[in-house]
Amino acid sequence: MEPRPQKGTFFREKILNNKFVVYTIIIFILSMTIFSLSKIGFILIPISIFIKTIALPIILAGICFYLFNPLVDFLERKGVKRIISILVLYIVIIGALAIIISSVIPPLKNQVDRLIDNIPELTHDVQHAVTNLSNNRYVEQGLQSANTDLDKISKDASKHLSKYVSGFSSGIVNFVGTITEIILSVAVLPFILFYLLKDGKNLPNYIVKLLPNRSRSEAKFILADMNHALSAYIRGQIFVAICIGVLLFIGYLIIGLDYALLLAIIAMVTNVVPYLGPIIAIIPAIIIAFITSPFMLVKLAIVWAVVQLLEGKVISPQIMGRSLDIHPITVIFVILTAGNLFGIIGIILAVPGYAVLKVIITHIYQFIRLNSTMYPDKKA
Repeated sequence: MEPRPQKGTFFREKILNNKFVVYTIIIFILSMTIFSLSKIGFILIPISIFIKTIALPIILAGICFYLFNPLVDFLERKGVKRIISILVLYIVIIGALAIIISSVIPPLKNQVDRLIDNIPELTHDVQHAVTNLSNNRYVEQGLQSANTDLDKISKDASKHLSKYVSGFSSGIVNFVGTITEIILSVAVLPFILFYLLKDGKNLPNYIVKLLPNRSRSEAKFILADMNHALSAYIRGQIFVAICIGVLLFIGYLIIGLDYALLLAIIAMVTNVVPYLGPIIAIIPAIIIAFITSPFMLVKLAIVWAVVQLLEGKVISPQIMGRSLDIHPITVIFVILTAGNLFGIIGIILAVPGYAVLKVIITHIYQFIRLNSTMYPDKKA
């Protein structure tokens, strides 16, 4: 009499042990999910509006939580009650903001106002500098050999720049709306952050309780990995951006570049985006240096080379380490895709979002690997 097959044997042999079937099922489920969502988009509109409304304050609160939670934990370990630690932290933050507002905002506002007032003059200076460059004998010979009309390029660039400046006023309404949204988000940020700092460490336990008992231990590992990936990336990236902003500000002051504080803050903000951020940050600095003098371009190149060398060899290895094991090409593709799909928010959240998704997919892969014989080299 043949032994009866054990329960689940067919499922293991025909499903979990067949790579083609497993990957086909995964692709089919994802495709059907996307198709279903596309057909019920009208139902999701209120949900989408709700998510857009709460997304920014929650994202800001999450970033602040990862930045300040270690300090609150440290004070709590020293015997200070958690609520008292949070109140002390808020007092320190308010004091730091008061210092920043009184010392940084006035000169920054002056530089922004001066830049806006000088935009027509800067446009003329760019065209004049390009024209002088095109009249250079060596440059002219090179352009003739390359069959390029630099004067035409200069006029086209000035035309587009003037068009952009003239359309600047039409975007004031959208800009004011964005500023209003940010102000409202910042206004509710302290309240969300307070409860995150107070009860945030208990959030994984609340989530795990919603799952079946047999899945809770694995869910805890997944949540712990996600928390580690996010905390390491957010803290590291912000600290690196601040260091780069400070170094560039010092470098710009040394070489005498105009709008040093404004350009350094732009670099600090854009450096939150890996790889593409520094490219975006250097463009306005190049324009200002190009208008000033050719020698200023050389000095700007030296400053950027020194800062990037310090960032690549000293700052990032010490602060970031290898917190996210993601290939640079993957990071660039992820940022470009998220930017096209979700705009600025997508660019900022692309890498941490990818890190979380990578953690989830890695654990799914490990589950399949441990419960299937498709991988004969798996460890026991």
